[in-house]
Amino acid sequence: MTTEFDLGRLLAERGAERYELHTRYLNHQLPRMLHTIGFDKVYERAEGAYFWDADGNDYLDMLAGFGVMGLGRHHPVVRKALHDVLDAGLADLTRFDCQPLPGLLAEKLLAHSPHLDRVFFGNSGTEAVETALKFARRATGKPRVLYCEHAFHGLTTGSLSVNGEDGFRDGFAPLLPDTAVPLGDLDALARELKKGDVAALIVEPIQGKGVHEAPPGYLRAAQELLHKHKALLVADEVQTGLGRTGDFYAYQHEDGVEPDLVCVAKALSGGYVPVGATLGKDWIFKKVYSSIDRVLVHSASFGSNAQAMAAGLAVLSVMENEQIVANARATGELLKSRLGALVDKYELLADVRGRGLMVGIEFGRPKSLALRSRWTMLQAARKGLFAQMVVVPLLQRHRILTQVSGDHLEVIKLIPPLTVGEREVDRFVDAFTEIMDDAHGGGGLIWDFGKTLVKQAVANR
Repeated sequence: MTTEFDLGRLLAERGAERYELHTRYLNHQLPRMLHTIGFDKVYERAEGAYFWDADGNDYLDMLAGFGVMGLGRHHPVVRKALHDVLDAGLADLTRFDCQPLPGLLAEKLLAHSPHLDRVFFGNSGTEAVETALKFARRATGKPRVLYCEHAFHGLTTGSLSVNGEDGFRDGFAPLLPDTAVPLGDLDALARELKKGDVAALIVEPIQGKGVHEAPPGYLRAAQELLHKHKALLVADEVQTGLGRTGDFYAYQHEDGVEPDLVCVAKALSGGYVPVGATLGKDWIFKKVYSSIDRVLVHSASFGSNAQAMAAGLAVLSVMENEQIVANARATGELLKSRLGALVDKYELLADVRGRGLMVGIEFGRPKSLALRSRWTMLQAARKGLFAQMVVVPLLQRHRILTQVSGDHLEVIKLIPPLTVGEREVDRFVDAFTEIMDDAHGGGGLIWDFGKTLVKQAVANR
């Protein structure tokens, strides 16, 4: 006799096994890493920009699920939209009809990017990038795609081919034809374009790794060079799009920039249903879907599903009604200015940069002898350990979740939900200031933890 599935009972009975289950059946290195740095928390619930543990302690989320939770967790408008679409019992994914929700979401997205004409819906950021790579090569008839050093773009084989981090690429060759150029280097771009085989340049207007922004004027000049050589500009807005940087898209910060293809995902999901979108010009789509015979030449089994489309429509509605982009701009300026004022105060703090609610905090070599010797010890073991030394007490002592912005980088990246305000800025800056006071005063807690990280780094070599 079968019994009805009861999710609540299953979680109550076996939720405590979460780390053991991951160790046994999933990526066994994830729980190992979390145990090592003390991130093996048990969160019971979440709402907006906060988590709560079983004891009722709140945790401020300055990570937003790597940018997925643009509206925070469990926004009531998105929740209602998903309940509504499930209750509607739509004839979804028949594959041989045209449902209204994909068209309505495409219309809404394109209203924010009027120089573009059509949308392809997939299931993730890396799928959006894969689509752009395929479309660019088909539209131009050229094989090679350029990308910028230190770029991310994704981890599936095509997007990995334009990923600038060797640690991700190692062991997965051969990849697609590709060439890296330095972000902002127009001469390097021009040299590659002269070879005549370049389909496109794909670029993050602000790189997630290290939070490095394209120099002023670079995107527009690159666009002109690319078009001169009949190549395309692809803007990867998977993390920077949908208001993150204080504009709907990060490329809109620069006048005259009109990418041929734009990739979005993450925040479009509302934090519930995976979705990715590739926006492009009409002529590019018509090159790809050139005849009835090629109607399914590029598709995705779960692309345009009703739940994802409903979530996306709800997200865009909230963004308009609650002025999310304006809040990201204003709160980001406040956060950046408050942190920037600390650069002159702390010699370990080298730079604060970014735009909107995408902020990078970079640490650097101090001048004083005592601090310099400790810094050198960490750098000798593994670059990036000092940033990790700050991330851990932010969670352990102040219940604030952040991340180091890339392997071997002394940079913390802040990408909180776009709904945060002055209260969250105050909480973060106060906690960060306390940790910096501890580090510069020779406080035992942060440097003692540094010794633990050094031992772990040496053991992992």
